Amino acid sequence: MSLTRREAIGAAAAVLASLTASAGTDAPNRKRPNILWLVSEDNNPLLGAYGDKLAHTPNIDALARDGVVFLNAFSTAPVCAPSRFAILTGCYAESLAPANHMRADAHLPPELRTYPEYLRAAGYYCTNNPKTDYNCDVDPAHIWNESSAKAHWRNRPQGAPFMAVFNTMTTHEGKLFQPTAGRVTPEQVRIPAYLPDTPEVRRDFASYYNLMEKMDGEIGARQKELADAGLTDDTIVFYYSDNGGALPRTKHYAYDQGFRCSLIIKAPPRWRHLLPASAGGEVKEPVSFIDLAPTVLALADVRKPAQMQGSTLLGNDTLRGRRWVFGMRDRMDERYDMIRTVADGRYRYIRNYMPHRPWGVNLGYCWMMASFQSWEREFRAGRLNAAQARFFQEKTFEEFYDLQSDPDQVVNLIEDPQHRARIGQFRQALDRHMVTINDNGFIPEGGAAEGYERSRDRNLYPLKKAMSLASAAARRDPRKLQLFRARLSDSNEVIRYWAAQGLLMLGPAAAAARTELETTLRADPSTAVQIVAAEAVVKLGNPAPAVQRLADILGSKLPLTARLQAINALTFIGEAARGALPQIRAAAEEDEIYMRTTGRYLAAVLDGTYEPGYPSFDYSWFQRKMGLTK
Repeated sequence: MSLTRREAIGAAAAVLASLTASAGTDAPNRKRPNILWLVSEDNNPLLGAYGDKLAHTPNIDALARDGVVFLNAFSTAPVCAPSRFAILTGCYAESLAPANHMRADAHLPPELRTYPEYLRAAGYYCTNNPKTDYNCDVDPAHIWNESSAKAHWRNRPQGAPFMAVFNTMTTHEGKLFQPTAGRVTPEQVRIPAYLPDTPEVRRDFASYYNLMEKMDGEIGARQKELADAGLTDDTIVFYYSDNGGALPRTKHYAYDQGFRCSLIIKAPPRWRHLLPASAGGEVKEPVSFIDLAPTVLALADVRKPAQMQGSTLLGNDTLRGRRWVFGMRDRMDERYDMIRTVADGRYRYIRNYMPHRPWGVNLGYCWMMASFQSWEREFRAGRLNAAQARFFQEKTFEEFYDLQSDPDQVVNLIEDPQHRARIGQFRQALDRHMVTINDNGFIPEGGAAEGYERSRDRNLYPLKKAMSLASAAARRDPRKLQLFRARLSDSNEVIRYWAAQGLLMLGPAAAAARTELETTLRADPSTAVQIVAAEAVVKLGNPAPAVQRLADILGSKLPLTARLQAINALTFIGEAARGALPQIRAAAEEDEIYMRTTGRYLAAVLDGTYEPGYPSFDYSWFQRKMGLTK
């Protein structure tokens, strides 16, 4: 019989007490290291240790000189909550829907225990200060000894080894909503090829370098605490950023900058042999944050549980032959998408399962940044070149980039015959990975197949069949019309959903399926399928009944996920959405942040009052939610 999470914590406490009592004051520290995680928010490796000439990061650079720099370290998602789920559990968020969506509340069954639970059971005192954002229903108070802004390794029982996490918000995306002055000035920065060179863009880049310098000081202060306590020789220190950068087309997006992170590990002499390179060395093999949980368990001599999908970063041979790292993007705040990607450090392959949506869909929170507003303003004025304007256009199904020759990823090599064999390897690697981890991304949010056990029931979730159908849909091949029509009456919700998506993405080429789509929007037992069918019917020239159905769903008391999908569909049907304007305006007055944000945005678009600086996102709500206000 498996223990509940509460029972596991009780057992951990008993083990800790017995270890401390029997081993003497310092015995645990002589056997096992303390572990210190220093975590920054939303940043790429804009660090001197990674060769950035503008960066002023002396504390992190010093850590790197005594430690190991992982040159190709990647988060599993380009945003915090799904990334933190993977770090906490050692499982990809897309293995347990709805954890793959930003700000969700997936149910974590007791048998999937988190790394602090395993460490506590092994006698470690575990603290988290203060951010959680785990995207699941674990109670931080139950998995940590302490989880608060006051949590600290100093509070451990005498002689107990500790595992302490300190998070700094200094470089968080929200800090870019106001300029930060410092030694880096706007004229010094390099603007990527996908962005316009405007004063707002330059200001935000300079601000971010200055925020990085401030964050570096905080990382140095935490290391000084350790040194002042005489614990430097007993502690392995990790520094990493929780996901990629906060600047436009980094965080939230499936390009390399959305996933590429800092990772530096420093070990004192007695444990230095565990690291994959000597002090001051570099590791070029790609590594993923899915590896963090197995790594700390290995340091505590805890066997990696079967649930954990990564491997340890320790030992000279552990990374030899490592080739692939994987990433995902599903719902980001109020906007739906589905993207999967695989990289090897040199190349990145991206697969867009919803190419009918542009990359640059308005995200209320992101658009509080002046650089995002400036980018859209330049697009609306027609002042962007092709590389810069592409962000606001529909996607292609596949993308492939050479990160060495094209670090800004503006030259898509997917049709380049010189890379055909290589692209085939990346495709196969991604397909294998998605099957291996049981990728839940094809399940519509709120669907019957969501959940760890349910998604492993192939009657509820025929994954391989869904993968094949979704790829056919995203290729937008008119020759697949009959396939989508046939699958629209399948007994499985996931299959019907992707059949409807296929017809939606075909646009006018799906005209022969209009009658079936009209029946689906009225009678399908799945609200998610109805919504996709309704949008497809609007595109086929019969908006009135479809818009009415979307309006009814939006104005109903159905779950938030259904209503959010409905207002997203309304957002992409243009002037036809006026038929749902009363419900849209009502959504704009709701307390729920995503409904309010999408409602305000769409109402402003339909009223003709929208401009790139329109305040659709309620930042005061976010500050309260994240505990950023006193």
